[in-house]
Amino acid sequence: MEFRQLRYFEAVARTLNFSKASEELCIAQPPLSRQIKNLEDELGVILIDRSSRPIKLTDAGSFFYEQSIQIIGRMNELKLATKRVAKNSRKRITIGLVPTTLYTKIPSAIKTFIQENDNVDIGFLPHISVEQIDFLKAGKIDIGFGRIVIHDDAIKNIVLADERLYAIVPMESRLAKNDEISLKELTDEKLILFPASPRPSFADQVIFQFRVRGIDPSNTYETDSLQTTMGLVAAGMGYSLVPESVMVTSRPDIKYIALKEQDVVTQLIMSVRKNDLSSHLKKFSDHIESTYAKNKELHL
Repeated sequence: MEFRQLRYFEAVARTLNFSKASEELCIAQPPLSRQIKNLEDELGVILIDRSSRPIKLTDAGSFFYEQSIQIIGRMNELKLATKRVAKNSRKRITIGLVPTTLYTKIPSAIKTFIQENDNVDIGFLPHISVEQIDFLKAGKIDIGFGRIVIHDDAIKNIVLADERLYAIVPMESRLAKNDEISLKELTDEKLILFPASPRPSFADQVIFQFRVRGIDPSNTYETDSLQTTMGLVAAGMGYSLVPESVMVTSRPDIKYIALKEQDVVTQLIMSVRKNDLSSHLKKFSDHIESTYAKNKELHL
């Protein structure tokens, strides 16, 4: 499949007229029709119903049109960004983050880095830790911040901090009377885990903390995100464990409770490519490491 075929199809799908599309694209109608037919043959589906007047998209064609618009838009953005980088000699760093890292010192450290390095553009992509490794190796992101160490010969994992886990419970529950609670005392209630997929994830870290202490958290429910988890806890559906940094999010309908087991922690990890010698990436990773090295008591 060629990019020009996407452009041709997008024009035909938008105008629903081969003649108008050919004029817009400055291409004769026969080769335009031939390119669309080649695209359909490659995909093995009919994209355009040519028997109707005017022509119309099939269900597959409508789906393909929506996706084509996004791809073409992204390619146009990529062209502009590349030209801007070449013109201004600017560097770009794309960062992958899992949602819970947004509550740590990382956003503040990134802000400081941007202020001190005005020739560097920063972009962000939210990704689960296990996905970040493939994205790092493919060059889709340059730095990953997550909670899980994924062993790969091409990736270096840097542990920035060990962050304590806290229980969050409904404010109206009996558990909310406690200022401190043990994992064992929590097991009578439903444990809400996140994210449900892909695995391994933070959810597996939480389950491990129970099982390594001989506790079976069999009464569990899995959600897709921290926000959904907090909403379910607030609604009285159960409890969850979250990193200490999440406590900056205060809600009147939930309570954060310290665990009696003080060694129940989750690691904050920065992942980078081992073979990437880019000076701006090293400068950024050094800045993040320095930020955490300055405050080892880990008030995140």
